[in-house]
Amino acid sequence: IPGVHTVELYRGLARSKIRHITPRHEQGAGFMADGYARAGGRPGVAFVITGPGLTNTITAMGQARADSVPMLVISGVNATDTLGKGLGFLHELPDQRGMMEKVALSSERVTEAEELPGALARAFAVFSSSRPGPVHIEIPTNVMVKPAEGLAPVLGNAAPPAPDAAAVAEAARLIKAARRPLILAGGGAKKADAALTRFAEALGAPVVETANARGLLHRHPLLVPASPSLKAVRALMADADLVIAAGTEFGPTDYDGYGDGGFVLPPSLIRIDIGADQLARRPVTVGIHGDCAEALSALLAALGAAHVAAKDGEARAAAGREAALAELRPDYLAQLRAVETIRGALPGAIIVGDSTQPIYAANLYYDHD
Repeated sequence: IPGVHTVELYRGLARSKIRHITPRHEQGAGFMADGYARAGGRPGVAFVITGPGLTNTITAMGQARADSVPMLVISGVNATDTLGKGLGFLHELPDQRGMMEKVALSSERVTEAEELPGALARAFAVFSSSRPGPVHIEIPTNVMVKPAEGLAPVLGNAAPPAPDAAAVAEAARLIKAARRPLILAGGGAKKADAALTRFAEALGAPVVETANARGLLHRHPLLVPASPSLKAVRALMADADLVIAAGTEFGPTDYDGYGDGGFVLPPSLIRIDIGADQLARRPVTVGIHGDCAEALSALLAALGAAHVAAKDGEARAAAGREAALAELRPDYLAQLRAVETIRGALPGAIIVGDSTQPIYAANLYYDHD
């Protein structure tokens, strides 16, 4: 949203190829960036003014951080020689960047025009090499007016960490010995659909999905698109002799949605996550730090073509789906029929749901394309 603290950047924006959409409110700008990233898979960008413009985006940034959505928020900030002095300038905050560091993965201030390409490169490197989320860059008003002709963009994509060979080998050994493997897929596996499908088929393993993983393995016979908060899904997990968790943080909203404390972490657990901090938060048998698609492909290679898939995987998945649906309340089943009716009437449409009964029902069980 344009304002006195961003007008200088808008002068250049008009001459660029960037498509700009003006919302009514900065919170809307934040959620539009979030939605753009979710729908298209590329980072969304919000451009807001100093102070209240930036604070209005915090709710959207918090949601993006919770759901690992790549979002770049660029804001203005008062002139560099006024910062931290409490002189009462328009929209002044005691420590705007310090505030952002509490919700963003990183917050950086550009103090010279020449620093901008590097700041952007570091932001996009975060999106591609680690667990994504919101990143903030602030530009002081006295820096915005400086000439920036000739600044070359810097390639910002960075490779995620390569899966550790020893961890992959140990995980493959456990998989070869398992007779009833099961896969848990979370939002971190969203870009690993092909690798996850090949891996599940090679193991003959049912795939249980959290809400953020829905859409993977759509209509696949190994899919169980049901919440681990359901007793039926927990029973399916308890029956497994090995669980491979790909890109899931084991958060209570997915695994203990009823707050009954009934979820138990699997005793034999291989966990794949791009965030090393996530792997350290819960006990695992084997932890693989890396991108889900790369790690699953590495595991497939380590298993080799001679690996024999479990014969009963599809039957176990079918039984899990049937038991999960049977556990849902009649009113939730009616809500799911309503969602299916909407989807049937609007094929290919993106359905956005707030905190409503149809969404509560779909969080428990829903397979969308």
